[in-house]
Amino acid sequence: MKKIALQAELPVFIFREGKSFIAYTPALDLSTVGKTYQEARKRFREAANIFFEEIVDRGTIEEVLSENGWQRKGSSAWTPPVFVGRELQAITLTT
Repeated sequence: MKKIALQAELPVFIFREGKSFIAYTPALDLSTVGKTYQEARKRFREAANIFFEEIVDRGTIEEVLSENGWQRKGSSAWTPPVFVGRELQAITLTT
């Protein structure tokens, strides 16, 4: 079986929800949870590796990455979307 190597730096947001920590990347729309910050980071790396192994095994790497905004660079290289800002926006609901 042909090995495919992929290296990417993913933006990962880690936030607290109650007593849990959530690690999330919009680049893959992938998240995981841990009891501690470090556990959430570790589980995220594991989940991302499983995610990539699955899309490679299924032969859907091009479809899945394209749908998530990744760009093909060369014959086998991909780059994730670049996020250029983060902000809080106030929303008012009037009923």
